[in-house]
Amino acid sequence: MQHQSQPLTGNASAADQMVLRRHNLGLVLRHIRDLGPHSRAKIATSTGLNKATVSSLVSELSERGLVRDGSLERGNVGRPGHTIELDGATVCGIGAEVNVNHVEVLALDLRGTVVAEKRSSLDTARLDPDEVLDRLAQLIHEATDEVLARDARTVGLTLGVAGLVDRGAGVLAVGPNLGWHDVPVADLVHQRLDRPAYPLLVDNEANLAAMAEAAALPEGDRADVLVLVGEAGVGGGIISGGRLLRGAQGFAGEIGHMRVDPQGRRCGCGRTGCWETVAGLRALLSAAADPDDPIQDPALGLEDRLAELNRRAELGDARTLAALHQVGGWVGRGAATLVNVLNPRVLVLGGYFAVVGGWMLDGIRDELAAGSIAPRAGDCRVELSTLGFTAAVRGGAQVALDSVFTDPTQVPRRSADRSADLMEGATR
Repeated sequence: MQHQSQPLTGNASAADQMVLRRHNLGLVLRHIRDLGPHSRAKIATSTGLNKATVSSLVSELSERGLVRDGSLERGNVGRPGHTIELDGATVCGIGAEVNVNHVEVLALDLRGTVVAEKRSSLDTARLDPDEVLDRLAQLIHEATDEVLARDARTVGLTLGVAGLVDRGAGVLAVGPNLGWHDVPVADLVHQRLDRPAYPLLVDNEANLAAMAEAAALPEGDRADVLVLVGEAGVGGGIISGGRLLRGAQGFAGEIGHMRVDPQGRRCGCGRTGCWETVAGLRALLSAAADPDDPIQDPALGLEDRLAELNRRAELGDARTLAALHQVGGWVGRGAATLVNVLNPRVLVLGGYFAVVGGWMLDGIRDELAAGSIAPRAGDCRVELSTLGFTAAVRGGAQVALDSVFTDPTQVPRRSADRSADLMEGATR
């Protein structure tokens, strides 16, 4: 999540001065990330640092390849100066994901530009974890090769997995839809990558998706967001008061296992009537097509199966439209319960909901209005994700890059000559 902090000032020892400078470098870099390109003078005003200090910090950030001169700032009295904007083309974070229908990897540079994107459709629930992680590691190797080809470096990798994740141990404790239990995901991936120098973190994939979805919203909407991720099941990520809500053991967000239909189907978790049994992708496909229909075939890419579902809906196929209406109603009823509890400003529908949700939106909003206690559902706005199935890997890559925004000094300085060329004329 985005964060600002106050500058550190005052008399200090040499060691403390290094800590102080590292903090203030991060402060300036985060300021530019969160608020966009600014002149040195405006950065000084906003951060509370003096102009000389800001000029020195910007110079060092440039030497590390993290910022560069932007456009000329006009409209001020006197000589126009350049704004400072993010650079970071040689610094990349990698996000990876294991989900029921696929494994995926995405590399982003510091500006959020996609450097590499790899995806493989897999029926992971039918495969041994070793087979799945072998394929994932292959995709990570391909992505890091593309990062290296750009003369860039990887600063971290964050892996999202569907299920209950022990983040400290890097273990997937329970993955109901994957059929995995107590799998030491971090260690297994680390081994397959020949124990790389960069850190490797593991998190719940819906949490990572929520962070990416919140970051993509307008600044005023980011503090209270509920993200529903439709895959084989239904995952949730909750941003409350600007922070990801994890719970006491880090297991918050398993909303797909709310019991909504006690007489319904058995869930992958072993219980009966969980929300995802009526709102997950399996429920939609089962209602929309017979078992031997191609859209039920996990060997076919999920995007292709959903495209076919959209095609049938556009043609007015009665069974398809009825299935979308039925599942959309269940999505709305479950969402109403969550909106009553959490009062989010925005409800984002991600995963498969983002692809076919246009057919569901009216029904979801109707059920939300009917089931919410607060007038107008607490003014909660319902939106389809613009990130779709890439939200988790994008969130993972952003988390991997957060370490640079906290401590820019981990990125080495470039040669003095090259830095001087890039910042020529930058002194104000």
